[in-house]
Amino acid sequence: MGFLVLLAVVAVVVVVVSRANKRRELERKRTALEPVKKLAYEDVTALGEQLRALDLEVAGTDLDEGARADYQRALDAYESAKASADAMTRPEDIAHATSIVEDGRYAIDCVRARVKGIELPTKRPPCFFDPRHGISKTDVPWTFPDGSVKQVPACALDADRLRVGAAPDIRQVMVGPQRVPYWQGGPQYQPYARGYFGTFGPLDWLFVGMFADDILWGLGGLADGIGDGIGGAFDGIGDGIGNIGDGIGDMFDGFDL
Repeated sequence: MGFLVLLAVVAVVVVVVSRANKRRELERKRTALEPVKKLAYEDVTALGEQLRALDLEVAGTDLDEGARADYQRALDAYESAKASADAMTRPEDIAHATSIVEDGRYAIDCVRARVKGIELPTKRPPCFFDPRHGISKTDVPWTFPDGSVKQVPACALDADRLRVGAAPDIRQVMVGPQRVPYWQGGPQYQPYARGYFGTFGPLDWLFVGMFADDILWGLGGLADGIGDGIGGAFDGIGDGIGNIGDGIGDMFDGFDL
């Protein structure tokens, strides 16, 4: 009988420790997802605003077949991006939303070109400093925190700012109480860049390089997380063993020796 009680107590300890670890993991994932999901909604909202601006521009204009097709493509991208953002369950999912947004913005530019009767825009990556600025117009030199200088795609306004010595309009994210460029926000923001820039093969080195420091930061965080998990597990096991000891003591107290 005593042995069965002991097994039952051990099983309870295992379940308690497992549930505590799962709760910690779910909380970690929720904390990592929240700011990234907010970022996705902001970009989807910006796409919606660009569509409304396009509505005003082409109001009363007789669109040809190509313009109508591109217009519908932009509208579909907006709806799909909203659905993708709503369905996000992990930071990596933002890559799907941003790749859809990127396609929608290009479709908007195609509508404008067709209405004006000019050549369709070349498919270029979005502005590196803030992808919400739309398709980049040129490449400009940019100095990264490690001191390296690389050519990055920039919109016309940011290129003009840099040319006169002003700072570009950089997309900022919150890391604790601090605002930092999105490429310094931590590994959870890497998929954000991958969705925008990943389809442009020659730029693979760019978005991997700009998160290099964050990969090291992420490894450090992983090590801390493993340490916390092991520590939590041992705490739980220690508590369980203590409870088992109390149970065994109570069991023997019931016998007359």
